[in-house]
Amino acid sequence: MTTENSSPKKNECPAQGLLKLLSGKWKPQIFLLAEAGPLRFNGLLRDIKGANKQSISTALRELEEFGLLDKNIIKLKPLHIEYTLSEKGKSLIPVFKQLEFFVD
Repeated sequence: MTTENSSPKKNECPAQGLLKLLSGKWKPQIFLLAEAGPLRFNGLLRDIKGANKQSISTALRELEEFGLLDKNIIKLKPLHIEYTLSEKGKSLIPVFKQLEFFVD
């Protein structure tokens, strides 16, 4: 009996992982807004038309889990949370800039 040891990641296109990472509702918009500066949850609800609390919350959590956003708890009264691009997230900015050439 033989078993295959080939991993699906071995045959996967490198860009496919990135596209999968950023696919989903509101993630590209959140990434773009984070490029301009720190984000707060209620600000995202105002800035992204049609978004709801659950979808924004899910997108933020996933972007944070993937290491693209850093979550900063500001311990001033009132307590609030800001999201900023991590170093890994900042490294993707040139990729997005290159993609803009294909859209225009």
